[in-house]
Amino acid sequence: MQWLRKHGTLDWKSKTPMKKKAPPKTYISQLEKKIKLLEAEKQILNRAIDIADDLFNTEIRKKYLPLSQAASDNQGEPNNQSEL
Repeated sequence: MQWLRKHGTLDWKSKTPMKKKAPPKTYISQLEKKIKLLEAEKQILNRAIDIADDLFNTEIRKKYLPLSQAASDNQGEPNNQSEL
């Protein structure tokens, strides 16, 4: 103890408390607020994309073919892997 007082740099007077974890209920409510915020941002972004599409006559969003439809379209075709 004497060595620490003489040579140590530890400040005994300023004790910073450890940060405690939030209780599960508050953590869940924080996550729900974040979800609502992200959903609102998503709606704003989608609306902005729709407006830009209308103004500039473009298609910003890529149109993907659903996997089930793509699989059903390829059922009648033979697999010719020699052509690849």
